[in-house]
Amino acid sequence: MSRSSLPGVLAVLVAAVLWGTTGTAATFAPDVGPLAMGAAALGIGGILQALVAAPSLLRQRAALASWRTVVCAGAVGVVIYPLAFYSSMHLAGVAIGTVVSLGSAPIVSGLLEMLLEHRRPSAWWVLAAVLGIAGSAVLCVAKLHEAPAALLHTVTGVGLGLVAGAAYAVYSWAAHRLMGAGVGRAAAMGAIFGLGGLALMPVLALTGAPLLATTQALTVGAYMALIPMFVGYLFFGFGLSRVAPSTATTLTLAEPAVAAVLAVVIVGERLPLIGWAGLAGIGVSLLVLAVAPATRGTATSASVRTRL
Repeated sequence: MSRSSLPGVLAVLVAAVLWGTTGTAATFAPDVGPLAMGAAALGIGGILQALVAAPSLLRQRAALASWRTVVCAGAVGVVIYPLAFYSSMHLAGVAIGTVVSLGSAPIVSGLLEMLLEHRRPSAWWVLAAVLGIAGSAVLCVAKLHEAPAALLHTVTGVGLGLVAGAAYAVYSWAAHRLMGAGVGRAAAMGAIFGLGGLALMPVLALTGAPLLATTQALTVGAYMALIPMFVGYLFFGFGLSRVAPSTATTLTLAEPAVAAVLAVVIVGERLPLIGWAGLAGIGVSLLVLAVAPATRGTATSASVRTRL
C-alpha cells in the first residue's frame, strides 16, 4: 500500500465502523419497518450530501450531465441498497444480514472493474477478498447452526443481502468512475446520493409513519441519517477518491465484523466459536489488503474517457 493511499484506507475504515452500528441502532426502533428505516437513513442522508455539495454540483453540472448514465446507475444502486440491506437484517438478523451484504460487494466490484475498466485484481486482492468472504460465510454458517428453524427467513435474508451487496458495489463504482473522469468528490457523491435520496422519499412517505410515533424511533432515524449515512459517506467519498472501488468494498468488510460484535454485546445475538473464527478471517483479510496493492493495473485512458 502506498503512503498516498493510507488516508483513503483509513477514511473507508472509519466509514465501515460507523455503518457497522446501523443494524444495532435499528433494533432500538422495533416498530419501524426495514423499508422505512432504509429510506430514512440513506434517503435523508443522501439529500443532506447533495445540499452540502450544492456549490460543487452547480459548478460541475455540465460534466455530470455528460456522465448522466453513470450518475443514474449509481443512484439506482443507492435506492436499492438500503431497502435490500435493512430487509436482509430484519429477516436474517443483524450479523448475517450485514455480513452477506458487505461480504458479496468485493466480488461485484472486482467484476465491474474487470469488465468495464479493464483492471485485473492483484493476487493479493484476490487473497484478501477470499479470506473476507470465507470469514463472512463462516459467520453465516454459525448463525444457521444456532437457529436452524429460521432457515426460510435466513435464506431470504441472504438473497436480499446479495442484492444489497451488488447495489453497493454499483454505486461505489459509479462514484469512483466519476471522480476518475475529473468530477470532484463532493459533486460525484452529491449527485449520486442526492438523486438516490430523492427517489427514496416516496418510500419514506408511504412507510415512515412509525418513525414519528415515538421520540425514541425519531432519535434512531435521525442518528441513522446523520451519523452512519451522512458522515459515514463523507468519509467513504474521501476514501473512494484515493483507492479503487474493489479496495474500498473489501475494506468495508470491517463493517460486518463491527456489526457482529455489537449484535452479540448489545442486541444479545449469540455467536458461537466458529463465528468468532469468521471474524478472525475478516480481520486477516483487512490486514492483507492494507499492506498489499489492490490491482495489477489501472484503467486505460480510453476506457476512462468512454461514457456509458
